[in-house]
Amino acid sequence: PMLCAAALLPACAGPGRTGPYAPLTAADRDPARAQRLMLEAADLADQDPVRAEALLREALTADLYHGPAHNNLGVLYLRQGRLYEAAGEFEWARKLMPGHPDPRMNLALVLERAGRIDEAIATYRTALEVYPDHLPTIQALTRIQLMHNRADTTTPAMLEQIALRGETPAWREWAKAQRARAEAREMP
Repeated sequence: PMLCAAALLPACAGPGRTGPYAPLTAADRDPARAQRLMLEAADLADQDPVRAEALLREALTADLYHGPAHNNLGVLYLRQGRLYEAAGEFEWARKLMPGHPDPRMNLALVLERAGRIDEAIATYRTALEVYPDHLPTIQALTRIQLMHNRADTTTPAMLEQIALRGETPAWREWAKAQRARAEAREMP
C-alpha cells in the first residue's frame, strides 16, 4: 500500500545507496531487530493494536524483507477491516515466505470478507498446495465451500480430517454435524 511504502522509504536510503529503488545490501538490513520488534508486536496485538502496528512498521523499516512482519501487519489490518491494506501486506508476505501457508490463507480470508468467494476458494487451495495438511486452511476452505454451496469431491475428506483433528472441540463437532447432514441427504 502507498501509505506503508511511503512510511518505509526513508529506511531504504542507507549509506552508499543511490535512491529508494537501489537494491538493499546486507548492511542496509537488520533482520534480528526486525524479528525482535515483530515478536514484541505479536505480544501486544490483542491489547494494543496501535502500538503493535507501530512496532511492525518499525520492524519493516529495519528489514523491509521480513515476511512475518508483513503477515502480522496484514492480520492487524484485517482485524480493523482495512482489506486493501491487508491484502497488500499478505501479498508481500506470500512472496517473502513462499513455503508458508499463512499469508495465502490470510489473503483468502480478505477475499472472502470482500465477497470474492471463488477467488477466496482458489487462494485457500494455494495455501494447501504449499502445506497440504494445514488444518486452519482445511477448516476455512471447508467452511466456505459449505456456506456457499461450493462443495466438491475433496469436501468429504476435509470434513473427516476436521472431525478427527479439528483445532477445537467446536470445529470437530461442526464437522461431525456437517457429515451427518450430508449422509442424511444421501439416504433415500
